[in-house]
Amino acid sequence: MNARIATAAPPKAAPQTLNLTGALAERNAAWHFLALPGDARELARQCLLDWIAVALAGAHEPLACMLAEEAREQGGHPQSTVVGQGFATSCRQAALVNGAASHALDDDDVNMCFTGHPSAVLVPPLLALAEARGESGAAFMTAFVAGYETLCRIGAAVSPGHHVSGFHATGTIGTFGAAAACARLLRLDPDDTAVALGIAATEATGLKSMFGTMYKPLHAGRAGADGMMAAHLAARGFAGRGDALEAAQGFAATYGPDFDPAAALREPARGLHLRDNLFKYHAACYGTHAAIEAARHLRQRHGLADSDVRRIVVHASALSEGVCNIAEPCTGLEAKFSLRHAVAMALAGIDTASMSSFTDEVTNDRDLRRLRERVHVELHRECQEMSRAEVVIETTDGVLLRRHHDVGLPVTDLAEQRLRLEQKFRSMAGSRLTAEACDELIDLVDRLEDLPDLSPLAGLLGAAGAPRRIH
Repeated sequence: MNARIATAAPPKAAPQTLNLTGALAERNAAWHFLALPGDARELARQCLLDWIAVALAGAHEPLACMLAEEAREQGGHPQSTVVGQGFATSCRQAALVNGAASHALDDDDVNMCFTGHPSAVLVPPLLALAEARGESGAAFMTAFVAGYETLCRIGAAVSPGHHVSGFHATGTIGTFGAAAACARLLRLDPDDTAVALGIAATEATGLKSMFGTMYKPLHAGRAGADGMMAAHLAARGFAGRGDALEAAQGFAATYGPDFDPAAALREPARGLHLRDNLFKYHAACYGTHAAIEAARHLRQRHGLADSDVRRIVVHASALSEGVCNIAEPCTGLEAKFSLRHAVAMALAGIDTASMSSFTDEVTNDRDLRRLRERVHVELHRECQEMSRAEVVIETTDGVLLRRHHDVGLPVTDLAEQRLRLEQKFRSMAGSRLTAEACDELIDLVDRLEDLPDLSPLAGLLGAAGAPRRIH
């Protein structure tokens, strides 16, 4: 293995001119395990537990199986585990397949600072790289937090214009996060980290127009794989720009119409962007969750049946257009991105937390479609937060029922959140694992910082629910 990858490079002199890319690279390289606050460590464990749940559940989705078959056919050194597939492949291929699998069901965590899914782009390349290099759980955790913070700082610098312009931030900004996380795991100095961010800048891609198709989860897989490649190339001495974020015709100039470098350097209100991580408890786009919660509340509080409802109006952010406002979904995948359909499901009493609820058959159920016809979506430009929605129901006897909900408020009770995530984990992973294997995985995640390497975790993930191949 190249010496620059195997060991940290000697410190270099600080650059003469401070720029945003360089400043973020300095911050990224400065993260150390002992400096991680206790709640940051707990949140990193919770993000990993949630990622394992969604990756295992998504591992046998058609798109994940296609990518796994592609990796098998191409071959490669068996460096890293492919989750739920029973084989190992190159780090890059593992990051690609596992990243796509973990975003396949759109049930992975969110951070609204960059309007994307952080763990789906951070965990897969880090897990692959840590397994291949024999890195410790503490090193993994440190790199995860470093990548998470850098990811959100870049997101803050180009938001909201980047997302509004049509870019899928998980695929674009996620590439930077993966590069930063892997650079920290490789112990790159600030200059080499800046080069890695530069490589990530020219690799970043992803369009919101692909929502509701297999392309969307592929964005997450590519972001992790390309970010890892960026860090590897920088470690090998790859030459590139160290100011790719702010350079003329650089990332911000071409991808961020309202670039604000000060926003990237501003300290988060709660000290860390990681503290604003949001977990999903419905198997649909996060932009539908507030409306789902509001509709569920009205149904339960007032004992509503389908026959009691004359008209439903959903008030949501204009940012929902092009994200989760598919008016007439025909497939289970499209239904995940439809405010109308999600609200109809909630009012019909369908379990929106269950993956089995988002199938083609359920989506085209005649009674559900009839209820959906009574749902009208009104989008408001003054509302800039997709985490908020209001549902107004007019009953058949003329009564108006209203409920506003905001799913963008992070939980402050981490112990309570941990219990809820464990329930989600057992529900999603239970079909792939025995109860004993679930217990073992949970225990490994709880002891993450004490693990000398991640081989026990990778071993369980590789064998979990692996399909039998017919020869």
